[in-house]
Amino acid sequence: MDCQYKQSAYSKYNRIKKKFPLLFRKKLNDTEDSIANNPLIAEEKRIDIKGIRVYKFRLLDQQILIAYQVNEDKKEVIFVAVGGHEIFYRDLKNYLK
Repeated sequence: MDCQYKQSAYSKYNRIKKKFPLLFRKKLNDTEDSIANNPLIAEEKRIDIKGIRVYKFRLLDQQILIAYQVNEDKKEVIFVAVGGHEIFYRDLKNYLK
């Protein structure tokens, strides 16, 4: 993609993000910018969380997942959830219900 998509986020995403340490938030901001530059970088999930893409990256020794939606009409990436892998998908499904 050659244009950057606009970024927005669910309020729950922003609340969780605010609680992270500064180093983590900086890495998260960089990752959000990368996703906005290429929103199709992650595979779209199917069945329970259809329409959601999940991007994975490592921070220190932990795998972090970011769930987001892409609105092609508005050229917008909407960040839905962020967290470690342990209970990420269960919480994401519950949040989207």
